[in-house]
Amino acid sequence: MLRKMINSICLTLACMTGAHATSPIGYWKAVDDQTGSPKALVEIWQDEDKQLYGKILKIYNSDKKQELCSACEGDLYNKPIVGMIIMEHLKQQTDQPELWGEGNILDPKNGKTYRCNIQLADNQEKLIVRGYLGMPLFGRTQTWLKVKDVAQA
Repeated sequence: MLRKMINSICLTLACMTGAHATSPIGYWKAVDDQTGSPKALVEIWQDEDKQLYGKILKIYNSDKKQELCSACEGDLYNKPIVGMIIMEHLKQQTDQPELWGEGNILDPKNGKTYRCNIQLADNQEKLIVRGYLGMPLFGRTQTWLKVKDVAQA
């Protein structure tokens, strides 16, 4: 009886650890796909419906730290980019737990919203972010880097 209970606890802990290991929740340095330079610090979190969201916490280019989203429409028009939620409604794919999709990502530079998939890579040290129109074939990909110490980011 005790052995079954211990095995059950170990299995539960292993499942919990495995779920956490495939989670992009945390802080990421968004890197420009064209220049290779860091653009922003993004926090990714999960809501009560287990959907992922991402918010810009910091812009690295000192000339753009106070920039407003002048290209955005609706409620986001002329709002500060720092603090803006740019990623929403991403769901973990059951057949590929390292892949999250069916969500949206906003590009504050042009104010456009794209469909979005994100996928963990390199032992969860990189996040492959794909924004696209229609089909994933038509879009752009950025590689974001895991930030372990936000104070140093």
